[in-house]
Amino acid sequence: MRTITYPQRNSLSLLEQILVAILAGCIVGSGLLIAFGIGVQIWFAGRIMPGVSVGSFDLSGMNPNEAINLLNEDLKYPQEGRILLKEGDHTWLVSPMQMGFFLDPESSAQAALKIGRQGSITQRINTQWNNWRSGQRISPIFVYDERIAYLQIEQLASQINIPVVEADLSLNGTEVIVNSGQIGRTVNIEATLEQLHPLMASMQDGIVEMVVEETPPYILDPIEQAELAKRILSQPLVLTAENAPGSPWQFDPETLAAMLRIERMQDETGSNFQIGINGELLRQFLTDLAPNLTLAPENALFIFNDETRELEVIQNAVIGRTVDVDGTIQAIQEKIVEEGSHEVPLVFITNKPQITDDVKGADLGITELVHSETSYYYGSSRDRVQNISVAASKFHGIMVPPGATFSMAEALGDISLDNGYAEALIIAGGQTITGVGGGVCQVSTTLFRAVFFAGFPINERYSHAYRVSYYERVAGGGRDPRLAGLDATVYVPVVDFKFTNNTPHWLLMETYVNPTYSSIEWKFYSTSDGRSVDWTTTGPYNLVDPPEPKYKENPDLNEGEIKQVDYAAEGADVNVVRTVTRNGEVLINDTFFTHYQAWQAVFEYGPGTEIPTPESEDED
Repeated sequence: MRTITYPQRNSLSLLEQILVAILAGCIVGSGLLIAFGIGVQIWFAGRIMPGVSVGSFDLSGMNPNEAINLLNEDLKYPQEGRILLKEGDHTWLVSPMQMGFFLDPESSAQAALKIGRQGSITQRINTQWNNWRSGQRISPIFVYDERIAYLQIEQLASQINIPVVEADLSLNGTEVIVNSGQIGRTVNIEATLEQLHPLMASMQDGIVEMVVEETPPYILDPIEQAELAKRILSQPLVLTAENAPGSPWQFDPETLAAMLRIERMQDETGSNFQIGINGELLRQFLTDLAPNLTLAPENALFIFNDETRELEVIQNAVIGRTVDVDGTIQAIQEKIVEEGSHEVPLVFITNKPQITDDVKGADLGITELVHSETSYYYGSSRDRVQNISVAASKFHGIMVPPGATFSMAEALGDISLDNGYAEALIIAGGQTITGVGGGVCQVSTTLFRAVFFAGFPINERYSHAYRVSYYERVAGGGRDPRLAGLDATVYVPVVDFKFTNNTPHWLLMETYVNPTYSSIEWKFYSTSDGRSVDWTTTGPYNLVDPPEPKYKENPDLNEGEIKQVDYAAEGADVNVVRTVTRNGEVLINDTFFTHYQAWQAVFEYGPGTEIPTPESEDED
């Protein structure tokens, strides 16, 4: 609360001017002036000196109570003044008193009473004389309690103030919920009071515009982002991949809504909602999906045209690929959010194979036939021939890089009925039994011999447990014991056959199975480096007769029915020595020792069957 004195314009009443003139005419000399002063003090004792006014009210000769009563009755501005507070279309009419503006008549009367009574006698007389002559007007004293004005404005502000409300965007299932923002409005009470002060200071009526400050929300209207969210959820998201199992993959709007991300973002342009797809949920899906879509790069397969001496593609190269999870997530965001497309192809990282379809034989050093090897399988069952054909096809057109070691088991892959193999006789667990892939060793034996006679280093080779007649057959069906010890078995993935291409040129392999001649031919195409192969064999020695045939009852057979399930073979040892030279230099000198077990014939018979004395047979 503060006391405010407001200055007013000075003036003298007519009575005051007459009294001053009379006294002035009566006063002669300084003695008389002193006498005047003493007379005035006596005459106006306890009363306000002549010529003193408060505001426009002459209080001359009044005692304080009379002055107080006059001021209370006639100075009505605090009660009757009109101040219009205005904000927009809203107005409030208040009086100065309602705003804490009050007259202080006691202080005003006392201030008037003190005039002419302060200072030395000379100062008092001088003041009194001047008051008689010119009059003195002082301002009324008012009390301004700003707290009342503050509370009054604050009460009105409660009708004006509006809180700031941030816009909100959310989902209820697939429904996009939009709540628009609201601009906040707050009355600045201090600034409003500053406009009020001048009116009351001058005791004037007037209009006061209330100062209102607006605070906008960070986001006022998210309608654009809401429309984007609605567009994203308007139809399923479809992910596609060319030549991929399971494609396309579809996310219905309900699933898509669970993946939709709505985030409040702040950047240099301001705040807004950012709409996108939850990358972590997509990452999990794509990570789980990726292994099924991964393709290993595969070289193109070729044959060598002996007439044109050029390579001919028989199987196109396969471009390897793996799912680019991060790239796919980004593509989804761009397509569905920025472009409005709901069909997005998966992004792949590609890996080209070494040998593509456009390669030339001369570029690889494949210019001629360097070796061809043929083996024969006379007497093989239809299932065995089928297995030979399936297995041989796995190598037709394959190329081995310079310096690379080739694994037959790796090239064969899974030997199963699903991959086209049939059941036929195989050697497993120390006996000849029916199993998937019987006859594959005809293919491994042929490759071993091609590698052996072409002069390549042999890294891994295993012989059969006993001598198999197929692997000693020659054209026409005869049997050449010199081929004993030149067989190789493969049992994926435990037993393998491996060799190394130790030339500076690629090696192309071609395989041809001819059921008419019961033959399989293996061709090597490359560029000859002049190497030659010499070899010697001991042939079979340390011969061991097979054990007596074994008979065992099979309840699944009929009486009198006898079935041979294993075949007798003579045991033997074989040593084969190979020397590979080039221009008189020995490149390779290796020995292949093979030990064949004496093998027992096994027969099964039905219950009650008389057991004959069987003759041994040499079959696989």
